[in-house]
Amino acid sequence: MLRALGAFATLCAVSCSSPEAHEPEYSGPPLPWAYAPFPKARPPQKNPATPEKAELGRLLFYDPVLSTDRKVACATCHSEVWGLSDGLARSVGIGGTGPTGPGRTGPNVTRRNAPTLWNVAHRTELFWDGRSSSLEAQALAPLDEPKELGRPSAELAAELDSIPEYRVRFAQAFPGEANPIHADNIARAIATFERGFEAKLATYDRYVAGDAGALDEETVRGMFLFGEAGCASCHTPPLFTSSRYANRGVGSADDAGRFELTGVEADRGAFLVPTLRNTRDSEPYFHDGSAPALRDAVAHEASRQVSDGESRELASDELDAVTRFLDKALTDRSLEPSRPKQVPSGLPVPKDGFRIPR
Repeated sequence: MLRALGAFATLCAVSCSSPEAHEPEYSGPPLPWAYAPFPKARPPQKNPATPEKAELGRLLFYDPVLSTDRKVACATCHSEVWGLSDGLARSVGIGGTGPTGPGRTGPNVTRRNAPTLWNVAHRTELFWDGRSSSLEAQALAPLDEPKELGRPSAELAAELDSIPEYRVRFAQAFPGEANPIHADNIARAIATFERGFEAKLATYDRYVAGDAGALDEETVRGMFLFGEAGCASCHTPPLFTSSRYANRGVGSADDAGRFELTGVEADRGAFLVPTLRNTRDSEPYFHDGSAPALRDAVAHEASRQVSDGESRELASDELDAVTRFLDKALTDRSLEPSRPKQVPSGLPVPKDGFRIPR
Protein backbone atom coordinates (compact mmCIF):
# COMPACT_ATOMS: atom_id res chain seq x y z
CA MET A 1 0.00 0.00 0.00
CA LEU A 2 2.77 2.42 0.89
CA ARG A 3 4.02 3.11 -2.60
CA ALA A 4 4.37 6.12 -4.85
CA LEU A 5 1.59 6.54 -7.39
CA GLY A 6 3.09 7.94 -10.57
CA ALA A 7 -0.10 9.47 -11.92
CA PHE A 8 -0.60 11.54 -8.81
CA ALA A 9 3.05 12.55 -8.73
CA THR A 10 2.73 13.90 -12.26
CA LEU A 11 -0.57 15.61 -11.47
CA CYS A 12 0.71 17.38 -8.39
CA ALA A 13 4.05 18.29 -9.87
CA VAL A 14 2.16 20.20 -12.55
CA SER A 15 -0.70 21.69 -10.57
CA CYS A 16 1.02 22.43 -7.26
CA SER A 17 4.34 23.79 -8.44
CA SER A 18 5.28 27.41 -7.86
CA PRO A 19 8.39 29.54 -8.15
CA GLU A 20 8.94 28.91 -4.45
CA ALA A 21 8.47 25.14 -4.70
CA HIS A 22 11.13 22.90 -3.28
CA GLU A 23 11.35 19.31 -2.14
CA PRO A 24 11.57 18.98 1.65
CA GLU A 25 13.93 16.61 3.35
CA TYR A 26 11.64 13.65 3.79
CA SER A 27 12.74 10.21 4.91
CA GLY A 28 9.38 8.50 5.47
CA PRO A 29 7.57 6.06 3.16
CA PRO A 30 7.07 7.28 -0.42
CA LEU A 31 4.14 9.65 -0.67
CA PRO A 32 1.30 8.93 -3.09
CA TRP A 33 1.83 12.34 -4.72
CA ALA A 34 4.65 14.79 -5.35
CA TYR A 35 5.07 17.31 -2.57
CA ALA A 36 4.83 21.05 -3.09
CA PRO A 37 4.85 23.64 -0.29
CA PHE A 38 1.73 25.52 0.66
CA PRO A 39 1.45 28.47 -1.76
CA LYS A 40 1.74 32.06 -0.65
CA ALA A 41 -1.45 34.12 -0.91
CA ARG A 42 -0.96 37.21 -3.02
CA PRO A 43 -3.58 39.97 -2.90
CA PRO A 44 -4.38 41.77 -6.15
CA GLN A 45 -2.43 44.92 -6.96
CA LYS A 46 -5.61 47.00 -6.68
CA ASN A 47 -6.18 45.79 -3.13
CA PRO A 48 -2.92 45.48 -1.18
CA ALA A 49 -3.31 44.12 2.32
CA THR A 50 -2.85 46.32 5.39
CA PRO A 51 -3.65 45.69 9.06
CA GLU A 52 -6.12 48.60 9.03
CA LYS A 53 -7.97 47.20 6.06
CA ALA A 54 -8.09 43.68 7.52
CA GLU A 55 -9.47 44.97 10.82
CA LEU A 56 -12.12 47.01 9.03
CA GLY A 57 -13.05 43.89 7.09
CA ARG A 58 -13.33 41.90 10.31
CA LEU A 59 -15.77 44.39 11.79
CA LEU A 60 -17.85 44.49 8.62
CA PHE A 61 -17.85 40.68 8.39
CA TYR A 62 -19.47 40.40 11.83
CA ASP A 63 -21.69 43.50 11.71
CA PRO A 64 -25.41 42.87 11.01
CA VAL A 65 -25.69 46.42 9.67
CA LEU A 66 -25.00 44.73 6.33
CA SER A 67 -28.45 43.09 6.32
CA THR A 68 -31.94 44.48 5.89
CA ASP A 69 -33.20 42.84 9.10
CA ARG A 70 -30.14 44.11 11.00
CA LYS A 71 -29.61 40.66 12.50
CA VAL A 72 -27.67 38.75 9.84
CA ALA A 73 -23.97 39.25 9.09
CA CYS A 74 -21.50 37.49 6.79
CA ALA A 75 -20.59 35.36 9.80
CA THR A 76 -24.14 34.04 10.04
CA CYS A 77 -23.44 31.78 7.07
CA HIS A 78 -19.64 31.62 7.47
CA SER A 79 -18.92 31.15 11.16
CA GLU A 80 -15.58 30.11 12.60
CA VAL A 81 -17.51 27.77 14.92
CA TRP A 82 -18.90 25.81 11.96
CA GLY A 83 -15.85 25.54 9.73
CA LEU A 84 -16.49 28.95 8.13
CA SER A 85 -19.81 27.54 6.97
CA ASP A 86 -22.97 27.24 9.09
CA GLY A 87 -23.76 23.60 9.84
CA LEU A 88 -26.91 23.65 7.68
CA ALA A 89 -27.69 21.81 4.47
CA ARG A 90 -28.76 25.17 3.05
CA SER A 91 -28.32 28.50 4.77
CA VAL A 92 -31.02 30.65 6.35
CA GLY A 93 -30.62 34.35 5.64
CA ILE A 94 -32.60 37.39 6.73
CA GLY A 95 -35.71 36.80 8.78
CA GLY A 96 -34.27 33.67 10.34
CA THR A 97 -34.74 32.44 13.88
CA GLY A 98 -32.03 31.03 16.11
CA PRO A 99 -28.24 31.24 16.25
CA THR A 100 -25.93 29.98 13.53
CA GLY A 101 -25.87 26.21 13.36
CA PRO A 102 -28.28 23.28 13.15
CA GLY A 103 -31.74 24.34 14.28
CA ARG A 104 -31.73 27.77 12.67
CA THR A 105 -34.93 28.20 10.65
CA GLY A 106 -36.58 30.89 8.59
CA PRO A 107 -38.42 31.73 5.38
CA ASN A 108 -35.34 32.67 3.35
CA VAL A 109 -33.48 29.45 2.65
CA THR A 110 -30.67 29.69 0.14
CA ARG A 111 -30.45 27.50 -2.92
CA ARG A 112 -27.18 25.80 -1.98
CA ASN A 113 -24.99 24.89 0.97
CA ALA A 114 -22.71 27.65 2.27
CA PRO A 115 -19.20 26.74 1.07
CA THR A 116 -16.38 27.06 3.56
CA LEU A 117 -14.17 30.15 3.31
CA TRP A 118 -11.00 28.38 4.42
CA ASN A 119 -8.17 29.11 1.97
CA VAL A 120 -10.35 31.24 -0.32
CA ALA A 121 -7.29 33.45 -0.89
CA HIS A 122 -6.09 30.73 -3.24
CA ARG A 123 -9.30 30.57 -5.29
CA THR A 124 -9.64 32.20 -8.70
CA GLU A 125 -13.26 31.08 -9.02
CA LEU A 126 -15.77 31.28 -6.18
CA PHE A 127 -19.22 29.99 -5.31
CA TRP A 128 -20.26 26.46 -6.23
CA ASP A 129 -20.72 27.46 -9.87
CA GLY A 130 -17.64 29.69 -10.10
CA ARG A 131 -19.60 32.81 -10.97
CA SER A 132 -17.21 35.19 -9.17
CA SER A 133 -13.60 35.55 -10.21
CA SER A 134 -12.36 37.44 -7.14
CA LEU A 135 -12.97 37.72 -3.42
CA GLU A 136 -13.90 41.36 -3.96
CA ALA A 137 -16.75 40.35 -6.28
CA GLN A 138 -17.78 37.54 -3.96
CA ALA A 139 -17.97 39.87 -0.96
CA LEU A 140 -20.66 42.04 -2.57
CA ALA A 141 -22.80 39.20 -3.92
CA PRO A 142 -24.68 38.43 -0.65
CA LEU A 143 -25.74 42.09 -0.43
CA ASP A 144 -27.54 41.73 -3.74
CA GLU A 145 -29.14 38.41 -2.84
CA PRO A 146 -32.64 38.99 -1.34
CA LYS A 147 -32.52 35.80 0.76
CA GLU A 148 -29.07 36.45 2.23
CA LEU A 149 -28.37 40.07 3.24
CA GLY A 150 -30.65 41.88 0.81
CA ARG A 151 -29.04 45.27 1.33
CA PRO A 152 -28.29 47.59 -1.62
CA SER A 153 -24.61 48.53 -1.43
CA ALA A 154 -25.28 52.27 -1.94
CA GLU A 155 -27.76 52.25 0.93
CA LEU A 156 -25.30 50.38 3.13
CA ALA A 157 -22.49 52.81 2.29
CA ALA A 158 -24.68 55.76 3.26
CA GLU A 159 -25.43 54.23 6.65
CA LEU A 160 -21.79 53.33 7.30
CA ASP A 161 -20.89 56.95 6.53
CA SER A 162 -23.25 58.03 9.32
CA ILE A 163 -21.37 55.94 11.92
CA PRO A 164 -18.37 57.86 13.36
CA GLU A 165 -16.16 54.84 14.00
CA TYR A 166 -16.63 53.54 10.47
CA ARG A 167 -15.73 56.96 9.06
CA VAL A 168 -12.47 56.85 10.99
CA ARG A 169 -11.69 53.25 10.08
CA PHE A 170 -12.39 53.69 6.36
CA ALA A 171 -10.14 56.76 6.34
CA GLN A 172 -7.36 54.73 7.98
CA ALA A 173 -7.83 51.76 5.66
CA PHE A 174 -7.98 53.85 2.47
CA PRO A 175 -5.82 56.91 3.10
CA GLY A 176 -5.83 59.61 0.48
CA GLU A 177 -9.41 59.02 -0.65
CA ALA A 178 -11.73 61.97 -0.10
CA ASN A 179 -14.82 59.75 0.19
CA PRO A 180 -13.60 56.23 1.03
CA ILE A 181 -16.94 54.72 2.07
CA HIS A 182 -18.36 53.11 -1.05
CA ALA A 183 -19.20 49.65 -2.34
CA ASP A 184 -15.78 48.87 -3.82
CA ASN A 185 -13.98 49.64 -0.57
CA ILE A 186 -16.49 47.66 1.46
CA ALA A 187 -15.67 44.70 -0.78
CA ARG A 188 -11.92 45.34 -0.57
CA ALA A 189 -11.96 45.39 3.22
CA ILE A 190 -14.00 42.21 3.57
CA ALA A 191 -11.88 40.44 0.94
CA THR A 192 -8.68 41.44 2.75
CA PHE A 193 -10.02 39.98 5.98
CA GLU A 194 -11.09 36.76 4.23
CA ARG A 195 -7.64 36.29 2.70
CA GLY A 196 -6.41 35.63 6.23
CA PHE A 197 -8.53 32.47 6.51
CA GLU A 198 -5.64 30.07 5.90
CA ALA A 199 -5.37 26.49 7.07
CA LYS A 200 -1.80 25.44 6.31
CA LEU A 201 -0.27 24.15 9.55
CA ALA A 202 -2.00 20.78 9.91
CA THR A 203 -0.29 17.60 10.99
CA TYR A 204 -0.18 16.59 7.30
CA ASP A 205 2.07 19.58 6.66
CA ARG A 206 4.42 18.52 9.44
CA TYR A 207 4.48 14.99 8.07
CA VAL A 208 5.40 15.94 4.52
CA ALA A 209 7.98 18.40 5.86
CA GLY A 210 9.85 15.48 7.36
CA ASP A 211 8.22 14.75 10.74
CA ALA A 212 7.35 11.08 10.24
CA GLY A 213 5.83 10.93 13.72
CA ALA A 214 3.24 13.63 13.03
CA LEU A 215 0.72 11.06 11.75
CA ASP A 216 -0.06 7.72 13.31
CA GLU A 217 -0.08 4.48 11.30
CA GLU A 218 -3.84 4.41 10.66
CA THR A 219 -3.89 8.03 9.47
CA VAL A 220 -0.98 7.34 7.11
CA ARG A 221 -2.90 4.32 5.83
CA GLY A 222 -5.87 6.57 5.15
CA MET A 223 -3.64 9.01 3.27
CA PHE A 224 -2.41 6.30 0.92
CA LEU A 225 -5.92 4.96 0.42
CA PHE A 226 -7.00 8.51 -0.42
CA GLY A 227 -4.35 8.49 -3.12
CA GLU A 228 -5.11 4.97 -4.34
CA ALA A 229 -8.82 5.76 -4.75
CA GLY A 230 -8.04 8.68 -7.04
CA CYS A 231 -9.27 11.38 -4.68
CA ALA A 232 -6.14 13.47 -5.27
CA SER A 233 -7.01 13.96 -8.93
CA CYS A 234 -9.58 16.57 -7.83
CA HIS A 235 -8.57 17.26 -4.23
CA THR A 236 -4.95 17.97 -5.08
CA PRO A 237 -2.35 18.64 -2.37
CA PRO A 238 -1.26 20.88 -0.82
CA LEU A 239 -4.58 22.79 -0.95
CA PHE A 240 -6.58 19.57 -1.34
CA THR A 241 -8.80 21.19 -3.94
CA SER A 242 -8.62 22.21 -7.59
CA SER A 243 -10.32 24.48 -10.11
CA ARG A 244 -12.19 21.52 -11.57
CA TYR A 245 -15.96 21.17 -11.70
CA ALA A 246 -17.39 17.73 -11.08
CA ASN A 247 -20.79 16.05 -11.19
CA ARG A 248 -20.93 13.75 -8.18
CA GLY A 249 -24.45 12.48 -8.69
CA VAL A 250 -26.09 14.46 -5.89
CA GLY A 251 -28.68 17.23 -5.89
CA SER A 252 -31.84 17.81 -7.88
CA ALA A 253 -32.30 18.17 -11.63
CA ASP A 254 -33.47 21.78 -11.27
CA ASP A 255 -29.97 22.85 -10.17
CA ALA A 256 -27.75 22.51 -13.24
CA GLY A 257 -24.66 23.91 -11.52
CA ARG A 258 -21.89 25.25 -13.74
CA PHE A 259 -24.05 24.68 -16.84
CA GLU A 260 -26.24 27.63 -15.85
CA LEU A 261 -23.29 29.94 -16.51
CA THR A 262 -21.57 28.27 -19.44
CA GLY A 263 -24.35 26.52 -21.34
CA VAL A 264 -21.89 23.70 -21.97
CA GLU A 265 -23.63 20.35 -21.64
CA ALA A 266 -20.59 18.76 -19.99
CA ASP A 267 -21.02 21.25 -17.14
CA ARG A 268 -24.57 20.16 -16.33
CA GLY A 269 -24.75 19.12 -12.68
CA ALA A 270 -21.09 20.01 -12.14
CA PHE A 271 -19.93 22.03 -9.14
CA LEU A 272 -16.59 23.45 -8.04
CA VAL A 273 -14.42 21.00 -6.12
CA PRO A 274 -14.31 22.10 -2.46
CA THR A 275 -11.23 22.12 -0.26
CA LEU A 276 -10.75 19.27 2.19
CA ARG A 277 -8.71 21.42 4.57
CA ASN A 278 -10.69 21.75 7.83
CA THR A 279 -13.45 19.74 6.19
CA ARG A 280 -14.34 17.96 9.43
CA ASP A 281 -15.92 21.18 10.76
CA SER A 282 -18.01 22.11 7.72
CA GLU A 283 -20.63 19.38 7.60
CA PRO A 284 -23.05 18.69 5.95
CA TYR A 285 -21.38 18.09 2.61
CA PHE A 286 -21.87 18.67 -1.12
CA HIS A 287 -23.63 21.64 -2.72
CA ASP A 288 -27.00 20.42 -1.45
CA GLY A 289 -25.83 19.38 2.01
CA SER A 290 -27.04 15.84 1.35
CA ALA A 291 -24.22 14.06 3.23
CA PRO A 292 -24.70 14.76 6.95
CA ALA A 293 -21.31 13.51 8.16
CA LEU A 294 -17.77 13.26 6.81
CA ARG A 295 -17.87 9.45 6.74
CA ASP A 296 -21.04 9.65 4.60
CA ALA A 297 -19.33 11.95 2.10
CA VAL A 298 -16.27 9.68 1.92
CA ALA A 299 -18.46 6.62 1.32
CA HIS A 300 -20.38 8.39 -1.43
CA GLU A 301 -17.21 9.54 -3.18
CA ALA A 302 -15.62 6.09 -2.94
CA SER A 303 -18.74 4.53 -4.44
CA ARG A 304 -18.75 7.11 -7.21
CA GLN A 305 -15.12 6.34 -8.02
CA VAL A 306 -16.00 2.65 -8.35
CA SER A 307 -18.97 3.35 -10.65
CA ASP A 308 -16.78 5.64 -12.78
CA GLY A 309 -14.17 2.90 -13.09
CA GLU A 310 -11.57 4.98 -11.25
CA SER A 311 -11.03 2.79 -8.19
CA ARG A 312 -11.68 -0.55 -6.57
CA GLU A 313 -14.31 -0.80 -3.85
CA LEU A 314 -13.00 0.18 -0.43
CA ALA A 315 -13.85 -1.93 2.61
CA SER A 316 -15.59 -0.36 5.59
CA ASP A 317 -12.39 -0.14 7.63
CA GLU A 318 -10.64 1.50 4.67
CA LEU A 319 -13.38 4.14 4.45
CA ASP A 320 -12.83 4.72 8.16
CA ALA A 321 -9.11 5.22 7.54
CA VAL A 322 -9.68 7.76 4.74
CA THR A 323 -12.12 9.62 6.97
CA ARG A 324 -9.54 9.62 9.74
CA PHE A 325 -6.93 11.10 7.38
CA LEU A 326 -9.24 13.96 6.39
CA ASP A 327 -10.21 14.57 10.01
CA LYS A 328 -6.93 14.20 11.84
CA ALA A 329 -4.35 15.18 9.22
CA LEU A 330 -5.98 18.13 7.46
CA THR A 331 -7.39 20.14 10.38
CA ASP A 332 -5.73 23.41 11.40
CA ARG A 333 -7.76 26.11 13.13
CA SER A 334 -4.79 28.13 14.35
CA LEU A 335 -5.62 31.09 12.08
CA GLU A 336 -9.38 31.09 12.52
CA PRO A 337 -10.87 34.58 12.85
CA SER A 338 -11.66 36.19 16.18
CA ARG A 339 -15.25 37.32 16.69
CA PRO A 340 -15.49 40.89 18.02
CA LYS A 341 -17.61 41.46 21.11
CA GLN A 342 -18.91 44.73 19.69
CA VAL A 343 -19.19 46.27 16.23
CA PRO A 344 -19.30 49.98 15.28
CA SER A 345 -23.02 49.95 14.40
CA GLY A 346 -23.87 49.07 18.00
CA LEU A 347 -26.03 46.17 16.80
CA PRO A 348 -25.72 42.78 18.56
CA VAL A 349 -23.08 40.56 16.99
CA PRO A 350 -24.80 37.40 15.66
CA LYS A 351 -24.54 34.39 17.94
CA ASP A 352 -23.56 30.81 17.27
CA GLY A 353 -25.22 27.68 18.53
CA PHE A 354 -23.41 25.44 21.00
CA ARG A 355 -20.76 23.15 19.59
CA ILE A 356 -18.24 21.03 21.47
CA PRO A 357 -14.80 21.74 19.94
CA ARG A 358 -12.64 18.74 19.03
